[in-house]
Amino acid sequence: MYTSDNKLYVAHGSNGPICLCGKMANRHGLIAGATGTGKTVTLQVLAETFSQAGVPCFMADMKGDLSGISQTGQLTGFIEKRCAEFGIENPPFGGSPVCFYDVFGEQGHPMRTTISNMGPELLSRLMDLNEVQAGVMTILFKVADERGLLLLDLKDLRAMLNFIADHASELTKKYGTVSNASVGAIQRALLRLEDQGADKFFGEPAFDIMDLLQCRADGKGIMNVLAADKLMLNPKLYSTFLLWLLSDLYVRLPEVGDQELPRLVFFFDEAHTLFTDTPKSLVDKIEQVVRLIRSKGVGVYFVTQNPTDIPDSVLAQLGNRVQHALRAFTPKEQKNVKAAAETFRANPSFKTEDAIMELGTGEALVSFLDEKGTPNIVERAKILFPLSQIGAITEGQRDQIVKSSRIFGKYDTMIDRESAFEVLLAESEAASPQPSPTGEGEETPTNTSSGEAKGSSKGSWKKSFLGKILMAVITSVTAALGTHVANTVTGKKSRSKDSIGKKVTKSAVSTATRTATRELTRSILGNLIK
Repeated sequence: MYTSDNKLYVAHGSNGPICLCGKMANRHGLIAGATGTGKTVTLQVLAETFSQAGVPCFMADMKGDLSGISQTGQLTGFIEKRCAEFGIENPPFGGSPVCFYDVFGEQGHPMRTTISNMGPELLSRLMDLNEVQAGVMTILFKVADERGLLLLDLKDLRAMLNFIADHASELTKKYGTVSNASVGAIQRALLRLEDQGADKFFGEPAFDIMDLLQCRADGKGIMNVLAADKLMLNPKLYSTFLLWLLSDLYVRLPEVGDQELPRLVFFFDEAHTLFTDTPKSLVDKIEQVVRLIRSKGVGVYFVTQNPTDIPDSVLAQLGNRVQHALRAFTPKEQKNVKAAAETFRANPSFKTEDAIMELGTGEALVSFLDEKGTPNIVERAKILFPLSQIGAITEGQRDQIVKSSRIFGKYDTMIDRESAFEVLLAESEAASPQPSPTGEGEETPTNTSSGEAKGSSKGSWKKSFLGKILMAVITSVTAALGTHVANTVTGKKSRSKDSIGKKVTKSAVSTATRTATRELTRSILGNLIK
């Protein structure tokens, strides 16, 4: 329950309420514990408390349980007992404002991105490419970015793969080896990705990350809940997609420093999937994003079974911790319990290592940062009960919430504008003209209907990459010739020793480059900087 002095009431210990300091909420956190110990309820309590404080949240819903945060809770025997223990009278039950999302568009608003925006590093991780194949993917993005070619969907990526395969020898001289074997392996990985439904989450309209940072008219932060039951069937897809969301937030949001409350809290459930089989180079970049994103006003809370699932470099940045019970039946599990206990500031009244194994459901060891950023002594506590419904909602309730959302219809219909596929196709057709059916050298009559069928959805030839270059050349030549004629009439001589032909060539190339191409720049994790 949120209090007016920016204290977030989360748990109750032997000395009374335990609160999370709003000013330190962007210093990230950890919710850990074995299956069935209460992690999901803890997440729900934290999220609805942030909502009451006016802080929007993002969370993935693995089993549908978190959808209940949208509905009003009820007084049960368990909650009535907790009220007596905590000294709470007449708890203000109520649901939080919720916006449902689904990568596949089945249980919420579609949530998709583009190939270009995801970038080569995250895409290579998603496709499980080895180091050599990832290098070829980096070259592919480099060529596309230098030419200003947008890779929006899978057909764009496939077109670029064909392009670099056709130009492998010249690209190898400039960037490094581009082998047919690597291109073939990437094409096969692309096919597997397509079989997993990637055609639904790569494309446009791409999700606008700013839609996550919304509050309702009454000031409550909106809970952005991603249906992840189907997404979790591919853990690497799930974790890569969430990592893209996190890195896009890092790219898009301005620096705000420490505020009284964060702008957004991002819950990363099943966090172990993010670091399993992840190259150290990428882990280092993840650490960098986690470290820097707090200055953008974003708090990241990792939810996992054991703290050892998180690399030490990332774990060290998680100052707010809730540790539920762990089981220790094997030497390895006992070692993990000891490691978890050592991450807390010790409490002289009990042994942390023993307490972790003694905790009941809904109990936890809690340690939050104080107002100066120093970890408090760990306390054994009982987690507050949610004011919203515990458990899943019905399909009818979900459908009603989706249709009443302010973004209903914004992402529902996919669009397909001109991108790498169309540009490369136009270049290929221009380079290999078809023979005239009416005789050699004779112009072929224009077929209006077929021409419109080919070009109507993508715009005229002037809007294509090749068309932009031709129009730029024509404009430059016309301007240069005009200047030359004017100088000849007035008797002026050019100061340059270059011929008129060289002038025209230089001007045309320069203008064409500025007009038709725009080199794209990328962030730490390869996201487009817009």
